[in-house]
Amino acid sequence: QVQLVESGGGLVQPGGSLRLSCVASGRIIKINAMGWYRQAPGKQRELVATITSGGGTNHADSVKGRFTISGDNAKNTVYLQMNSLKPEDTAVYYCDAQIQSAYTGHYWGQGTQVTVAS
Repeated sequence: QVQLVESGGGLVQPGGSLRLSCVASGRIIKINAMGWYRQAPGKQRELVATITSGGGTNHADSVKGRFTISGDNAKNTVYLQMNSLKPEDTAVYYCDAQIQSAYTGHYWGQGTQVTVAS
């Protein structure tokens, strides 16, 4: 009923930039918030950044000053601009959305791989 599709991942050198996008589609009544999480091999999934429908944002300390989350409510889309990437940013990045639909709750995307290496 509801799908989240991420794009924009890839291989980038340290210090480089990437922009991730996530589009929500389907029978959506309202999106309350969207966000990005990441999971590196052997580690737990961790919060990267969130944004509410009102535009309020929250960024993890590890990415503050380097990553910026933004959203387009009209397009049900959230973005993550990632600058000054480090090898420790390597992970699968997942999009999350709190959506009111037939089922109201959290929905997840399939993930997109980000690899930072020289």
